[in-house]
Amino acid sequence: MSIHDEIKAVEDEIRDTPYNKATSHHIGKLKAKLARLRDELEKRASSKSGGEGYSVKKSGDSTVALVGFPSVGKSTLLNKLTGANSEVGAYEFTTLDVIPGILEHKHATIQILDVPGLVRGAASGRGRGKEVISVVRNSDLVVFLLDIFQLHHRDVLLKELYDAGIRVDEKAPDVVIKKADRGGISINSTVDLDMSEDLIKDIMGEYKIHNGHVLIRDKITVDQLIDSVMDNRVYIPSITVVNKVDMADRMIVEDARNEYPESILISAESETNLGQVKDAIFRSLDFVRVYLKPQGEPADMDEPLIISRGSTVGDVCDKLHRDFRDKFRYSQVWGDSAKHPGQRAGLDHQLYDEDILTLIIQK
Repeated sequence: MSIHDEIKAVEDEIRDTPYNKATSHHIGKLKAKLARLRDELEKRASSKSGGEGYSVKKSGDSTVALVGFPSVGKSTLLNKLTGANSEVGAYEFTTLDVIPGILEHKHATIQILDVPGLVRGAASGRGRGKEVISVVRNSDLVVFLLDIFQLHHRDVLLKELYDAGIRVDEKAPDVVIKKADRGGISINSTVDLDMSEDLIKDIMGEYKIHNGHVLIRDKITVDQLIDSVMDNRVYIPSITVVNKVDMADRMIVEDARNEYPESILISAESETNLGQVKDAIFRSLDFVRVYLKPQGEPADMDEPLIISRGSTVGDVCDKLHRDFRDKFRYSQVWGDSAKHPGQRAGLDHQLYDEDILTLIIQK
């Protein structure tokens, strides 16, 4: 039996098995096996092709991937947002390579990537899907671009990304797995779980982990436990943009608003609501603004440095100059992250939005 046949057999068994308390253990084991087989298939395909992915150098403060079906208007939107020169055509697969563009917005420099359109089956390699998905995995935000007449495509896109190990708008479960050489599997949980210890051990065993310690601090599902064991998932936020509203009547537009109330309805061609898209991208990337203050001089309050939330003084040093970390002496911080104005701080100090920072560097 080929690996494709094994995958189909497990998928069929999961689909045909009624879910209840008596079958939950069996279905959990089947899900673990299915995830392992899919991962094995992906690794085989990658090794045969010599690896996967387009060569895209990340630049700017963050990277955004435009994800959608062919001919949904990604190239037009990229061109309108960034001035990039991505070919536009009224037929499928106009974009065959990843086209980068730069959006300058609220002092942030944001790289936006127009990737070839995803299609059903992309996670299995159809339509150069693996190359596209590898770009999405390395992005900081996914912008789903939908055709207002094909809103169901979002569910297809979500499934393809999920099957490829991309968890959209989810947080990584708080699960720590430490392998050991002996002693079996020990399990500690700070919350009540809806799965037995035997099932947890069986899932671990599917991945040949028979000794180790599992610490669970979230009320997780079987799928989230499998994700934690595999340890190759990425968690990316998203926004949804619905295009071509200029071509739809009022009822179709209202239906789109009702189905995706948090989406932004645009016409990329006529540049309708593109300002809202820029603001949503900026907001979703969760930037932190830091104002730099040269020693003995006023802070530059007009041009903040843009960093990611959770960044430290050391991260700022790395962003400003490759030698700053090695030559760092100390910093002074004013703002919400400081215990008092002008607090002296080290490289590990985490900065908050609108902090003022002075770096003291060896001459």
